Amino acid sequence: MAEAVCFEGNIKSATVSRDADQWHVALAMETTDILHAKGVGSVGVDLGVNALATLSNGEVVEGPKAHRRLLSRIRRLSQSLSRKKKGSANRAKAKTKLSRMHLRIANIRKDNIHKLTTKLATSFGLIGIEDLNVRGMVRNHCLARAVSDAGFFEFRRQLGYKVAMTGSSVVIADRWFPSSKTCSACGSIHDMSLSERTKSCDCGNKMDRDVNAAINLEHYAVSSTVSVCGEDSSGVTQFRWRETASVKQKSGTQTVCLGLGKS
Repeated sequence: MAEAVCFEGNIKSATVSRDADQWHVALAMETTDILHAKGVGSVGVDLGVNALATLSNGEVVEGPKAHRRLLSRIRRLSQSLSRKKKGSANRAKAKTKLSRMHLRIANIRKDNIHKLTTKLATSFGLIGIEDLNVRGMVRNHCLARAVSDAGFFEFRRQLGYKVAMTGSSVVIADRWFPSSKTCSACGSIHDMSLSERTKSCDCGNKMDRDVNAAINLEHYAVSSTVSVCGEDSSGVTQFRWRETASVKQKSGTQTVCLGLGKS
């Protein structure tokens, strides 16, 4: 069963691509925004490998971890492919099956990130995140698979263009900003090992490590915007980089309807 989604606007270009044995057409259109208006309030988002994202309001978003769940099937399909004779029809079929599995994993990951980034871009006007060194993280053989499965780069890419559509802002803290080591209550900094999951401070503040980091990222985003307006910063950190919204596009005259099939 399929449903039609219609957009009104001017078609600028069409790009045809192929993933596994599936063909796709991407249309670039000049149209009105399909997302809701800019959200209100601020939020900090701490990304992780255990939970995909922890928000400063205490909400935890679990990742699907599709690659880990389907890893045994990938291994079976890879072994089946290696046993097939090169150039044979059976090898081509086995290669297609393996490609479909990788595509399924990628689609599960993107779908989950799309839902999260759309929620953030439409619910909050100011979002604080951390500039993660993803390239360096994947060099660690203990974290590489989990980091790749989480899709940190895809999260930042999607959030970047969605906040531009809604008019919200993203403030990205420097990768050396001690979001986990800083107490969100008093601002003191203490060293923490990766195995410590609870942040305890001499001031009496005690909370989950990821929630504490998300609150610090929210404080950083708010203090950064205050400093941009010409007032004093709260002194959380001196590194600031802000992504601002782009101008919305005007609506066009053409109407395009896309059929979405349910698998």
